[in-house]
Amino acid sequence: MSSIRPATVAGAFYPAAPAALRAGVVRVLADVAPAVRHAGAAAPKLLVVPHAGYVYSGPVAAHGYALLEPWRERITRVVLLGPTHRVAMRGLAAPTVAAFDTPLGAVLLDRPAIDALADLPQVVASDAAHADEHSLEVQLPFLQTVLRDFSIVPLAVGRASVAEVAEVLE
Repeated sequence: MSSIRPATVAGAFYPAAPAALRAGVVRVLADVAPAVRHAGAAAPKLLVVPHAGYVYSGPVAAHGYALLEPWRERITRVVLLGPTHRVAMRGLAAPTVAAFDTPLGAVLLDRPAIDALADLPQVVASDAAHADEHSLEVQLPFLQTVLRDFSIVPLAVGRASVAEVAEVLE
């Protein structure tokens, strides 16, 4: 297996050309009202954003990601949870790769944080769960545009209880 998960939905869910992708993300972020961008006195601990193609969900996702802009220098780790659409599984799947690629470049995984989850019975190592999954990949260009130096903990979620997910997030 490659040490970098390739972008599998570029050109389908979002533009494959780096310049077009960045311009599109910047455009929908620019449409977010300034009051939304500075809505909180503290960095958000959680965002719930859609994971469809950008033509359908980009403007809605931008409203969530715009909240991170004031904190771009302070947010260094992003934990991503997304449903599995193509692989039926129990629990949460952590990838074994070192990075996820997008047309904007590779995003490093926080391997120490991921490795710390290895002893939890509901977490399995599975690149197959991530291989063709779009729910996490579509978040990355927004994060790459809004944040500076960050890494990710991408977890594909199959059938898991609220308690199992909460334990992972702790």
